[in-house]
Amino acid sequence: MTVKEFKKEVKEIETEWLRVNVPCQHACPIETDVSGYVGAIAEGEFLRAYEINRMVNPFTSICGRVCAAPCQDNCRRGKIVDEPVSIRALKRFVADYAKKNNYKEKLSAAPAKGKRVAVIGGGPAGLSAADHLVRKGYDVTVFESQKIAGGMMHLGIPEYRLPRDTIKSEIDMILSMGVKLKCNMAAGRDFTISDLKKEYDAIFIAIGAHKSRDLRIEGVELDGVLRGVDFLLNANLGYKVEMGKKVLVIGGGNVAIDVARVAVRRKKEKIGMAEDLTTAIDVARAAVRMGEVEEVHMVCLESLEEMPAHEEEVGEAVNEGIIIHNSLGPKRIVGEKGAATGLEVIKVKSVFDDKGRFNPTFIEGAESIIEADTIIMAIGQSSDLSWIKPKDGIEFTPRNTIVVDQETLATTAEGIFAGGDVAFGPRLLINAIADGKRAAESIDKYLSGEKISHKKPAKKEMVVTYVTAYDVEKTIEKKERIHPPTLATKRRIGFKEVELAYTDEMAVEEAKRCLRCNHRITAGGDFCFLCGICKDICPQECIDMKKVDRVSIEGNLEKLIGPAIMSLFRWPLPKEGGPKTWMEGTAFVKDSEKCIRCFMCQRECPLNVVTIERITPIY
Repeated sequence: MTVKEFKKEVKEIETEWLRVNVPCQHACPIETDVSGYVGAIAEGEFLRAYEINRMVNPFTSICGRVCAAPCQDNCRRGKIVDEPVSIRALKRFVADYAKKNNYKEKLSAAPAKGKRVAVIGGGPAGLSAADHLVRKGYDVTVFESQKIAGGMMHLGIPEYRLPRDTIKSEIDMILSMGVKLKCNMAAGRDFTISDLKKEYDAIFIAIGAHKSRDLRIEGVELDGVLRGVDFLLNANLGYKVEMGKKVLVIGGGNVAIDVARVAVRRKKEKIGMAEDLTTAIDVARAAVRMGEVEEVHMVCLESLEEMPAHEEEVGEAVNEGIIIHNSLGPKRIVGEKGAATGLEVIKVKSVFDDKGRFNPTFIEGAESIIEADTIIMAIGQSSDLSWIKPKDGIEFTPRNTIVVDQETLATTAEGIFAGGDVAFGPRLLINAIADGKRAAESIDKYLSGEKISHKKPAKKEMVVTYVTAYDVEKTIEKKERIHPPTLATKRRIGFKEVELAYTDEMAVEEAKRCLRCNHRITAGGDFCFLCGICKDICPQECIDMKKVDRVSIEGNLEKLIGPAIMSLFRWPLPKEGGPKTWMEGTAFVKDSEKCIRCFMCQRECPLNVVTIERITPIY
């Protein structure tokens, strides 16, 4: 698409319009301008696309590889035309492009405000907060308990999914802006909350959830029984883990898959984000790459269709030879001479009850044993809060998370905030990054003496650019989605990255599939006489001309018809609480949810009264 811009202004846009019309942006926890950067790629402006991402997300390259991509799941094209746009792969493409072309960071720290902030935890939430705080002019120090920053990005995600140089380069960019990093500094051992309060004006706790949960079954104390997160931590830190020939992973999430896949790779060459629902996949895929492993099995309660792991990750695991046993529950771990030899399983009758709640039931008498040398439990994680003392004034939930205000992330202690997994339990990587940004905004208001609030307003100020579209591609036609290339299965040895990047040409072609949902189309003006050509030309049949006397206007006329038409004909709106009203005339009605932004209505309008507005968020 080629566009000509002719006016730009700041206007208040209804948040409801954004929710309905730009679901990709709405679904993103950090509200990335998805349509904006995908549109920039389609126009060949790769660096501008990267800048749109980096403005809100310091981990653009990382998210381009391992984000669960809720934006992609909510893509309008996938709902009304064919398949969703490969948004995550496009994000990775622009991040890699910027790095390859030695892009110089344009962001910079604001003038110093003379306030200091301590961040406990160098994972995605903590580093995201540090990035946004230093850009606001604060002196920020990050305290990390491990020898290297990154949290579960570095310690939990296997290298075949996320290369370590990618993590390092994005952390280095944050540090280059003035953020101080202190590694091997464990809370409770090297410092306390009281110590930090003496030196810092605010504190953000973002320690993640690094403790593996145990199954309450017989045999968990036997040798050869490992915890999923502990296994990934050791594997990613380079420590040797003896696995034996047959590995069994318990769990159905992404982390479990990764563990299995790591084990498989280690049989070929001697040498993962952990969220509660995706623990098992990472574990399984990791196990594939460990030791002299010959077989890697997974046992999960859910059926194949119910598995919480991403469908693509499950498919890759199967391709790598991992054997998945669905609809089986662990009953006990069996062993000999103090060592595990297998897992007794029982067939699952149902995982969820009639109300959709997790409540597994089993078929008694349907037990069997799966032999294994090593059994890895990958059923979720929790946080270690033992270092927080009652005198700190920080309250906990029954789930062993920190009590926070859901909007501001403020804890029950003055000047202390918390976010990420330690506040909400294991979630998606992008949620943690968004928490960091939200915490930075709250801390900024707190230290500035402003009232802290993050309630979403009915309207938001946005940049509105008026454009004229021409040479428009007919995006209504079904066009096969371009999936990113992957490394051939036979070449997946060691920790070589499995998913590869788009070429420039592939990225542009895939980006052109975007419906450009961030464009708003209106009609009206002094010369519109409702001729109906726009209605006739619309390929989606989403434009209609309706007799107003057929339209009920119980408070909805302006929303249905549009303010432009209302103004044009000077129709009086019914007073709030007044009687039902009917009017004469004809109205222009458009279904924005069905509209594919092909802009044919503007091109064919004989009087040029169709207006296209490109909506861009102000961060």
